[in-house]
Amino acid sequence: MTKVAFIGLGVMGFPMAGHLKVKGGHDVTVYNRTTEKAAAWVEKFGGKSAPTPAEAAKDADFVFTCVGNDDDLRSVTTGEDGVLLTMKPGAILIDNTTGSAEVARELDAAAKAKGCAFIDAPVSGGQAGAENGVLTVMCGGEETTFDKAKPVIDAYARMVGLMGPAGAGQLTKMINQICIAGLVQGLAEGIHFGKRAGLDIEKVVEVISKGAAGSWQMENRHKTMNAGKYDFGFAIDWMRKDLGIVLSEARRNGAKLPVTALVDQFYGDVQAMGGNRWDTSSLLARLEK
Repeated sequence: MTKVAFIGLGVMGFPMAGHLKVKGGHDVTVYNRTTEKAAAWVEKFGGKSAPTPAEAAKDADFVFTCVGNDDDLRSVTTGEDGVLLTMKPGAILIDNTTGSAEVARELDAAAKAKGCAFIDAPVSGGQAGAENGVLTVMCGGEETTFDKAKPVIDAYARMVGLMGPAGAGQLTKMINQICIAGLVQGLAEGIHFGKRAGLDIEKVVEVISKGAAGSWQMENRHKTMNAGKYDFGFAIDWMRKDLGIVLSEARRNGAKLPVTALVDQFYGDVQAMGGNRWDTSSLLARLEK
């Protein structure tokens, strides 16, 4: 049994920490800013909760973080009562937050200064993937650290890959979001076009999903999109946060992302329609308003 701390029990972190306890069989201590959520996790999965990130991380072999953004991440790692205050030498900090490559490199340096190791490990698969323990995990860090961390990460993952040094996991997640943005906009336009043309969208998707146009988004979102229901999965507010990170990195490295920038504006339009918490497939609502 490995001693594990998990910081951040949102819609992703709550089930991920649960898989580490139940499926992985680890000794898990959790921390959440809202103590009621930590108490609910302990009631459901067992384990323990701690009043601060630092308390949760004491004596842990692996410390996981899954919080909202770069500033939240700095707060629970290098801030007052952050995990790096108490992590023991040789422990590994694994960050599942979707953040910047810059903060990943910061934490890699901060962990090494404490005699610890770091992996940036953002995930893809959404709430359903977290609940079912089948997330895709994109890692950045040293190979020896990754080899130690992977068997633990496997508890909530279907695919775990090392992409390169610290920050490479976050950069890979950015590519993931770039691809999703374009796919969802294309699917939204296709469904919109098909409805205007008087076609049966179910029949259309049944055929084209088996060809070159097929995608996870098409298979899993076309029915709810066609029904005008957008309460499934990743919220627009979160996607815009992610695309903001992508576009900031693109400005830094000189990449040209015209479609991504345009889709980000389209998501802004949907927010203006009141769709902040609608899922990312709600791009269709903008076309049909």
